Amino acid sequence: MRPHVDQRQAQVLALVRARGSVRVADLAQELGVSPVTLRRDIEAMAARGEIQRMHGVISRIEGIRPVAPSLSRDPGATASGRSPAGPGAGLVIGMVVPTTEYYYAEVVRGAREVVEARGARLTVGLTRYLPGEDRTQADRLLSTGADGLLLTPNWAAGSAAPGEGAWTAELDVPTVLVERAAPPGHPAAGLDRVMSDHAHGAAQAVQHLAGQGHRRIALASQETPTTARLRSGFEAAVNALGLKPPPPWPGAAGSGAAGSGVAGSGVAGSGSASDAGLSVADRFARTLDYLCDAVTSGGVTAALIHSDTDAIMLIPRLQARGIRVPQDLAVITYDDEVAGLADVPLSAVAPPKHEVGARAATLLLERLTTAAHETPRQHVELLPHLNIRTT
Repeated sequence: MRPHVDQRQAQVLALVRARGSVRVADLAQELGVSPVTLRRDIEAMAARGEIQRMHGVISRIEGIRPVAPSLSRDPGATASGRSPAGPGAGLVIGMVVPTTEYYYAEVVRGAREVVEARGARLTVGLTRYLPGEDRTQADRLLSTGADGLLLTPNWAAGSAAPGEGAWTAELDVPTVLVERAAPPGHPAAGLDRVMSDHAHGAAQAVQHLAGQGHRRIALASQETPTTARLRSGFEAAVNALGLKPPPPWPGAAGSGAAGSGVAGSGVAGSGSASDAGLSVADRFARTLDYLCDAVTSGGVTAALIHSDTDAIMLIPRLQARGIRVPQDLAVITYDDEVAGLADVPLSAVAPPKHEVGARAATLLLERLTTAAHETPRQHVELLPHLNIRTT
Protein backbone atom coordinates (compact mmCIF):
# COMPACT_ATOMS: atom_id res chain seq x y z
CA MET A 1 0.00 0.00 0.00
CA ARG A 2 1.33 3.42 -0.91
CA PRO A 3 1.83 5.82 2.00
CA HIS A 4 -0.59 8.65 2.63
CA VAL A 5 0.57 12.03 1.29
CA ASP A 6 1.48 13.24 4.80
CA GLN A 7 3.55 10.11 5.44
CA ARG A 8 5.25 10.41 2.08
CA GLN A 9 6.15 14.04 2.67
CA ALA A 10 7.46 13.13 6.12
CA GLN A 11 9.69 10.52 4.44
CA VAL A 12 10.95 13.10 1.98
CA LEU A 13 11.72 15.57 4.75
CA ALA A 14 13.54 12.96 6.81
CA LEU A 15 15.70 11.87 3.86
CA VAL A 16 16.56 15.44 2.90
CA ARG A 17 17.48 16.33 6.47
CA ALA A 18 19.64 13.23 6.77
CA ARG A 19 21.46 13.64 3.45
CA GLY A 20 21.49 17.40 3.01
CA SER A 21 20.39 17.20 -0.63
CA VAL A 22 19.01 14.62 -3.01
CA ARG A 23 18.17 14.40 -6.70
CA VAL A 24 14.44 14.39 -7.40
CA ALA A 25 14.71 11.56 -9.93
CA ASP A 26 16.63 9.37 -7.47
CA LEU A 27 14.18 10.14 -4.68
CA ALA A 28 11.16 9.24 -6.81
CA GLN A 29 12.72 5.88 -7.63
CA GLU A 30 13.64 5.23 -4.00
CA LEU A 31 10.13 6.03 -2.74
CA GLY A 32 8.43 4.19 -5.59
CA VAL A 33 6.33 7.16 -6.71
CA SER A 34 6.00 8.94 -10.03
CA PRO A 35 8.06 12.09 -10.63
CA VAL A 36 4.81 14.04 -11.09
CA THR A 37 3.52 12.97 -7.66
CA LEU A 38 6.84 13.77 -6.04
CA ARG A 39 7.00 17.20 -7.68
CA ARG A 40 3.58 18.02 -6.21
CA ASP A 41 4.87 17.05 -2.77
CA ILE A 42 8.01 19.13 -3.27
CA GLU A 43 6.01 22.18 -4.36
CA ALA A 44 3.83 21.96 -1.25
CA MET A 45 6.81 21.42 1.06
CA ALA A 46 8.77 24.27 -0.48
CA ALA A 47 5.80 26.60 -0.05
CA ARG A 48 5.76 25.69 3.66
CA GLY A 49 9.46 26.48 3.90
CA GLU A 50 10.44 22.92 4.79
CA ILE A 51 12.88 22.33 1.93
CA GLN A 52 14.73 24.27 -0.72
CA ARG A 53 14.56 23.25 -4.35
CA MET A 54 16.79 23.92 -7.32
CA HIS A 55 16.92 22.40 -10.79
CA GLY A 56 16.37 18.68 -10.25
CA VAL A 57 17.60 18.76 -6.64
CA ILE A 58 16.01 19.44 -3.26
CA SER A 59 17.95 20.29 -0.11
CA ARG A 60 17.36 21.06 3.53
CA ILE A 61 17.15 24.63 4.79
CA GLU A 62 20.07 25.01 7.14
CA GLY A 63 19.38 26.22 10.64
CA ILE A 64 15.59 26.18 10.30
CA ARG A 65 13.22 23.68 11.81
CA PRO A 66 10.14 24.34 9.67
CA VAL A 67 6.62 24.39 11.06
CA ALA A 68 3.58 24.34 8.78
CA PRO A 69 1.69 27.65 8.90
CA SER A 70 -1.52 25.86 9.84
CA LEU A 71 -0.07 24.57 13.13
CA SER A 72 -1.10 26.39 16.29
CA ARG A 73 1.71 28.36 17.88
CA ASP A 74 2.64 31.66 19.45
CA PRO A 75 1.52 34.33 16.95
CA GLY A 76 4.93 35.96 17.22
CA ALA A 77 6.93 32.78 16.69
CA THR A 78 8.91 32.10 13.51
CA ALA A 79 9.27 28.81 11.67
CA SER A 80 12.32 28.09 13.83
CA GLY A 81 10.12 28.16 16.93
CA ARG A 82 12.02 31.10 18.44
CA SER A 83 10.25 34.20 19.71
CA PRO A 84 11.48 37.02 17.49
CA ALA A 85 12.67 40.47 18.46
CA GLY A 86 12.76 42.00 14.99
CA PRO A 87 11.23 45.33 13.92
CA GLY A 88 8.07 43.53 12.75
CA ALA A 89 7.54 41.56 15.96
CA GLY A 90 3.87 40.83 16.52
CA LEU A 91 2.73 41.95 13.07
CA VAL A 92 0.58 39.69 10.93
CA ILE A 93 1.06 39.87 7.16
CA GLY A 94 -1.77 38.52 5.02
CA MET A 95 -0.93 37.18 1.57
CA VAL A 96 -3.57 36.43 -1.07
CA VAL A 97 -2.30 34.32 -3.98
CA PRO A 98 -3.95 32.04 -6.54
CA THR A 99 -2.10 28.95 -5.28
CA THR A 100 0.92 27.83 -3.28
CA GLU A 101 1.90 25.44 -6.06
CA TYR A 102 3.90 25.86 -9.26
CA TYR A 103 4.88 29.53 -9.82
CA TYR A 104 3.63 30.92 -6.52
CA ALA A 105 5.37 28.41 -4.27
CA GLU A 106 8.61 30.39 -4.61
CA VAL A 107 6.84 33.74 -4.30
CA VAL A 108 5.27 32.66 -1.00
CA ARG A 109 8.55 31.23 0.28
CA GLY A 110 10.39 34.46 -0.48
CA ALA A 111 7.78 36.47 1.40
CA ARG A 112 7.70 34.05 4.32
CA GLU A 113 11.45 34.13 4.83
CA VAL A 114 11.48 37.92 5.05
CA VAL A 115 8.38 38.15 7.23
CA GLU A 116 9.64 35.62 9.77
CA ALA A 117 13.15 37.08 9.80
CA ARG A 118 11.57 40.38 10.89
CA GLY A 119 9.64 38.68 13.67
CA ALA A 120 6.25 38.87 11.99
CA ARG A 121 3.89 36.08 10.93
CA LEU A 122 2.59 35.26 7.43
CA THR A 123 -0.94 34.00 6.84
CA VAL A 124 -2.08 32.90 3.38
CA GLY A 125 -5.39 32.96 1.54
CA LEU A 126 -5.84 31.03 -1.72
CA THR A 127 -8.15 32.05 -4.57
CA ARG A 128 -7.65 29.26 -7.16
CA TYR A 129 -8.48 32.00 -9.70
CA LEU A 130 -12.16 31.83 -8.71
CA PRO A 131 -14.12 35.02 -9.53
CA GLY A 132 -14.46 37.27 -6.48
CA GLU A 133 -12.42 34.96 -4.28
CA ASP A 134 -9.54 37.45 -4.07
CA ARG A 135 -11.72 39.94 -2.20
CA THR A 136 -13.25 37.20 -0.07
CA GLN A 137 -9.82 36.01 1.03
CA ALA A 138 -8.57 39.54 1.64
CA ASP A 139 -11.57 40.29 3.84
CA ARG A 140 -11.07 37.03 5.72
CA LEU A 141 -7.41 37.75 6.46
CA LEU A 142 -8.24 41.27 7.60
CA SER A 143 -11.00 39.96 9.86
CA THR A 144 -8.49 37.65 11.55
CA GLY A 145 -6.04 40.45 12.29
CA ALA A 146 -3.78 41.03 9.27
CA ASP A 147 -1.95 44.34 9.61
CA GLY A 148 -1.09 44.55 5.91
CA LEU A 149 -1.70 42.66 2.68
CA LEU A 150 0.40 41.18 -0.11
CA LEU A 151 -2.18 40.87 -2.83
CA THR A 152 -2.32 39.04 -6.17
CA PRO A 153 -5.81 39.84 -7.49
CA ASN A 154 -7.57 37.60 -10.01
CA TRP A 155 -7.01 39.96 -12.92
CA ALA A 156 -7.12 37.75 -16.00
CA ALA A 157 -4.82 39.97 -18.06
CA GLY A 158 -2.38 40.56 -15.18
CA SER A 159 -3.47 44.20 -15.18
CA ALA A 160 -6.78 45.53 -13.94
CA ALA A 161 -9.41 46.12 -16.62
CA PRO A 162 -11.61 49.24 -16.42
CA GLY A 163 -13.92 48.91 -13.45
CA GLU A 164 -12.09 45.84 -12.15
CA GLY A 165 -10.53 45.60 -8.71
CA ALA A 166 -11.18 49.13 -7.45
CA TRP A 167 -11.69 47.62 -3.99
CA THR A 168 -7.95 46.96 -3.72
CA ALA A 169 -7.38 50.72 -3.34
CA GLU A 170 -10.03 51.05 -0.64
CA LEU A 171 -8.49 48.71 1.94
CA ASP A 172 -7.77 50.15 5.38
CA VAL A 173 -4.30 48.62 5.67
CA PRO A 174 -1.07 49.04 3.67
CA THR A 175 -1.25 46.87 0.57
CA VAL A 176 1.37 45.75 -1.96
CA LEU A 177 0.35 44.23 -5.28
CA VAL A 178 2.39 41.13 -6.17
CA GLU A 179 2.85 40.15 -9.85
CA ARG A 180 -0.04 42.42 -10.79
CA ALA A 181 -0.34 46.00 -12.05
CA ALA A 182 -3.04 48.62 -12.43
CA PRO A 183 -2.92 51.00 -15.40
CA PRO A 184 -2.62 54.77 -14.99
CA GLY A 185 -5.92 56.26 -13.92
CA HIS A 186 -7.10 53.10 -12.19
CA PRO A 187 -7.74 53.52 -8.44
CA ALA A 188 -5.12 50.86 -7.65
CA ALA A 189 -2.43 52.51 -9.80
CA GLY A 190 -1.17 54.31 -6.71
CA LEU A 191 -0.55 51.14 -4.71
CA ASP A 192 2.94 49.80 -4.13
CA ARG A 193 3.68 46.84 -6.39
CA VAL A 194 6.47 44.36 -7.04
CA MET A 195 6.47 42.20 -10.14
CA SER A 196 8.59 40.39 -12.69
CA ASP A 197 9.34 42.26 -15.91
CA HIS A 198 7.89 39.58 -18.17
CA ALA A 199 8.26 41.75 -21.26
CA HIS A 200 11.99 41.90 -20.67
CA GLY A 201 12.07 38.14 -20.13
CA ALA A 202 10.40 37.47 -23.47
CA ALA A 203 12.69 39.93 -25.24
CA GLN A 204 15.69 38.26 -23.64
CA ALA A 205 14.65 34.91 -25.13
CA VAL A 206 14.17 36.45 -28.59
CA GLN A 207 17.56 38.16 -28.40
CA HIS A 208 19.27 34.89 -27.51
CA LEU A 209 17.57 32.97 -30.31
CA ALA A 210 18.37 35.71 -32.82
CA GLY A 211 21.99 35.55 -31.66
CA GLN A 212 21.94 31.85 -32.54
CA GLY A 213 20.97 32.75 -36.10
CA HIS A 214 17.20 32.29 -35.96
CA ARG A 215 15.39 34.87 -38.08
CA ARG A 216 11.78 33.76 -37.65
CA ILE A 217 10.64 32.97 -34.12
CA ALA A 218 7.16 32.06 -32.84
CA LEU A 219 5.53 32.68 -29.48
CA ALA A 220 3.04 30.14 -28.10
CA SER A 221 1.09 30.73 -24.91
CA GLN A 222 -2.32 29.99 -23.52
CA GLU A 223 -4.08 33.07 -22.14
CA THR A 224 -2.72 33.72 -18.64
CA PRO A 225 -2.08 36.85 -16.56
CA THR A 226 1.48 36.74 -17.93
CA THR A 227 0.61 36.54 -21.63
CA ALA A 228 0.01 40.24 -22.40
CA ARG A 229 3.45 41.24 -21.13
CA LEU A 230 5.13 38.34 -22.88
CA ARG A 231 3.46 39.41 -26.10
CA SER A 232 4.59 43.01 -25.62
CA GLY A 233 8.22 42.07 -25.05
CA PHE A 234 8.22 39.50 -27.83
CA GLU A 235 6.81 41.89 -30.42
CA ALA A 236 9.14 44.71 -29.36
CA ALA A 237 12.20 42.46 -29.67
CA VAL A 238 11.12 41.09 -33.07
CA ASN A 239 10.74 44.65 -34.36
CA ALA A 240 13.92 45.99 -32.75
CA LEU A 241 16.05 43.15 -34.12
CA GLY A 242 14.54 43.35 -37.59
CA LEU A 243 13.36 39.75 -37.52
CA LYS A 244 10.74 38.35 -39.84
CA PRO A 245 7.38 38.29 -38.04
CA PRO A 246 5.95 34.84 -37.28
CA PRO A 247 2.99 33.52 -39.26
CA PRO A 248 -0.38 34.84 -38.07
CA TRP A 249 -2.56 32.73 -35.84
CA PRO A 250 -5.16 30.98 -38.06
CA GLY A 251 -8.51 32.70 -38.23
CA ALA A 252 -7.40 35.76 -36.27
CA ALA A 253 -8.57 39.14 -37.48
CA GLY A 254 -6.30 42.16 -37.50
CA SER A 255 -2.79 42.24 -36.20
CA GLY A 256 -0.87 42.82 -33.04
CA ALA A 257 1.63 45.62 -32.56
CA ALA A 258 2.44 47.63 -35.64
CA GLY A 259 4.88 45.76 -37.80
CA SER A 260 4.97 42.75 -35.56
CA GLY A 261 3.01 40.51 -37.87
CA VAL A 262 1.56 38.70 -34.89
CA ALA A 263 -2.12 38.39 -35.62
CA GLY A 264 -5.18 38.79 -33.48
CA SER A 265 -4.27 38.45 -29.83
CA GLY A 266 -0.66 38.28 -30.93
CA VAL A 267 0.18 34.87 -29.53
CA ALA A 268 -0.37 31.35 -30.84
CA GLY A 269 -2.88 29.66 -28.55
CA SER A 270 -3.74 32.76 -26.55
CA GLY A 271 -7.39 32.90 -27.44
CA SER A 272 -8.16 34.77 -30.64
CA ALA A 273 -11.77 35.40 -31.65
CA SER A 274 -11.71 32.18 -33.65
CA ASP A 275 -10.90 30.27 -30.45
CA ALA A 276 -13.88 31.55 -28.48
CA GLY A 277 -15.70 28.70 -26.81
CA LEU A 278 -12.95 26.14 -27.41
CA SER A 279 -11.84 23.95 -24.54
CA VAL A 280 -8.30 24.11 -23.19
CA ALA A 281 -7.59 20.79 -24.93
CA ASP A 282 -8.85 22.15 -28.25
CA ARG A 283 -6.76 25.31 -27.92
CA PHE A 284 -3.74 23.17 -27.09
CA ALA A 285 -4.36 21.10 -30.23
CA ARG A 286 -4.60 24.26 -32.32
CA THR A 287 -1.31 25.48 -30.86
CA LEU A 288 0.30 22.20 -31.87
CA ASP A 289 -1.11 22.54 -35.41
CA TYR A 290 0.08 26.14 -35.60
CA LEU A 291 3.65 25.28 -34.58
CA CYS A 292 3.79 22.34 -36.99
CA ASP A 293 2.65 24.52 -39.88
CA ALA A 294 4.92 27.37 -38.81
CA VAL A 295 7.95 25.08 -39.00
CA THR A 296 7.08 23.04 -42.09
CA SER A 297 5.77 25.85 -44.27
CA GLY A 298 6.26 29.12 -42.41
CA GLY A 299 10.02 29.21 -41.98
CA VAL A 300 9.93 29.28 -38.17
CA THR A 301 13.03 27.71 -36.61
CA ALA A 302 12.60 28.66 -32.93
CA ALA A 303 9.83 29.26 -30.42
CA LEU A 304 9.26 30.74 -26.99
CA ILE A 305 6.65 28.58 -25.25
CA HIS A 306 4.77 29.52 -22.11
CA SER A 307 4.70 27.56 -19.88
CA ASP A 308 7.20 24.79 -19.08
CA THR A 309 4.43 22.22 -18.73
CA ASP A 310 2.93 23.14 -22.10
CA ALA A 311 6.37 22.87 -23.71
CA ILE A 312 7.00 19.46 -22.15
CA MET A 313 3.65 18.26 -23.50
CA LEU A 314 4.09 19.84 -26.94
CA ILE A 315 7.60 18.61 -27.73
CA PRO A 316 6.87 14.86 -28.02
CA ARG A 317 3.80 15.66 -30.11
CA LEU A 318 5.91 17.84 -32.41
CA GLN A 319 8.47 15.04 -32.70
CA ALA A 320 5.69 12.56 -33.51
CA ARG A 321 4.89 14.76 -36.50
CA GLY A 322 8.48 14.72 -37.67
CA ILE A 323 9.68 18.01 -36.17
CA ARG A 324 12.92 17.52 -34.29
CA VAL A 325 13.72 19.58 -31.20
CA PRO A 326 16.10 21.37 -31.22
CA GLN A 327 17.34 20.53 -34.74
CA ASP A 328 14.22 21.78 -36.54
CA LEU A 329 12.77 23.92 -33.76
CA ALA A 330 14.84 25.44 -30.96
CA VAL A 331 12.72 25.92 -27.85
CA ILE A 332 12.95 28.27 -24.89
CA THR A 333 10.24 27.95 -22.26
CA TYR A 334 8.93 30.57 -19.86
CA ASP A 335 8.61 30.13 -16.06
CA ASP A 336 11.47 27.65 -15.44
CA GLU A 337 9.54 25.64 -12.90
CA VAL A 338 10.09 22.16 -14.37
CA ALA A 339 11.98 22.90 -17.60
CA GLY A 340 15.16 21.38 -16.20
CA LEU A 341 13.29 18.14 -15.41
CA ALA A 342 12.32 17.41 -19.02
CA ASP A 343 13.91 14.32 -20.57
CA VAL A 344 15.96 16.77 -22.63
CA PRO A 345 16.44 19.73 -20.25
CA LEU A 346 14.92 22.86 -21.75
CA SER A 347 16.40 26.34 -21.80
CA ALA A 348 14.04 28.63 -19.93
CA VAL A 349 13.41 32.18 -18.79
CA ALA A 350 13.14 32.23 -15.00
CA PRO A 351 11.18 35.11 -13.46
CA PRO A 352 12.68 36.11 -10.08
CA LYS A 353 9.77 34.57 -8.16
CA HIS A 354 11.50 34.22 -4.80
CA GLU A 355 12.87 37.75 -4.94
CA VAL A 356 9.47 39.16 -5.93
CA GLY A 357 7.96 37.70 -2.76
CA ALA A 358 10.88 38.86 -0.64
CA ARG A 359 10.92 42.41 -2.00
CA ALA A 360 7.13 42.75 -1.69
CA ALA A 361 7.25 41.60 1.94
CA THR A 362 10.16 43.94 2.69
CA LEU A 363 8.29 46.90 1.20
CA LEU A 364 5.12 46.12 3.14
CA LEU A 365 6.99 45.71 6.44
CA GLU A 366 8.75 49.02 5.87
CA ARG A 367 5.37 50.67 5.40
CA LEU A 368 4.19 49.15 8.67
CA THR A 369 7.25 49.71 10.86
CA THR A 370 8.90 52.95 9.69
CA ALA A 371 8.03 56.36 8.34
CA ALA A 372 7.96 54.77 4.88
CA HIS A 373 4.23 55.43 4.76
CA GLU A 374 5.17 59.04 4.10
CA THR A 375 7.51 58.24 1.20
CA PRO A 376 6.51 57.94 -2.47
CA ARG A 377 4.86 54.71 -3.57
CA GLN A 378 7.05 52.26 -5.43
CA HIS A 379 6.52 50.29 -8.64
CA VAL A 380 9.28 47.69 -8.69
CA GLU A 381 9.96 45.46 -11.69
CA LEU A 382 12.60 42.74 -11.36
CA LEU A 383 14.33 41.25 -14.40
CA PRO A 384 14.02 37.53 -15.24
CA HIS A 385 17.09 35.40 -15.95
CA LEU A 386 17.62 33.17 -18.99
CA ASN A 387 18.94 29.71 -18.10
CA ILE A 388 20.55 28.02 -21.09
CA ARG A 389 20.34 24.23 -21.25
CA THR A 390 20.27 21.63 -24.04
CA THR A 391 17.63 23.25 -26.23
